[in-house]
Amino acid sequence: MSPHNHVNLLVVEDNEVDREALRRAFKRHGVHQPMIDVDDGVEALAVLRGERDLPLGRPYLILLDLNMPRMNGLELLGEIRRDPRLKDSVVFVLTTSRADEDKAAAYGQNVAGYLVKGDLGQNFAGLLELITAYCKVVELPVARA
Repeated sequence: MSPHNHVNLLVVEDNEVDREALRRAFKRHGVHQPMIDVDDGVEALAVLRGERDLPLGRPYLILLDLNMPRMNGLELLGEIRRDPRLKDSVVFVLTTSRADEDKAAAYGQNVAGYLVKGDLGQNFAGLLELITAYCKVVELPVARA
């Protein structure tokens, strides 16, 4: 990715194995986007609201698991969409759930995409292709609304 396509990533995933697999996949494919990872929605909100020592500058994308402790992905989406400073956040759901009700609930909260981990190919190759292409052609918000 060229410098003008620099995008920060917030990975909201409670599975350490999946988080590490994402990191390795990005490194292996030469994608060096800054990445912050957190275990659940409570931690993600703290990062997004600047309440942590983990600065997440804009522009950013959020990769969000649904099934997490404390605050799950759909609850986090609701909080993001209600917060005037965060409501324009670009969120991709990254989950194992194929449930139609989860898909409907996620798209009802205006996610950019719903991705099932098992469909992304070995080492998350499909996700890397998607994020790379997305960042090349989409203009992301850089200032809070």
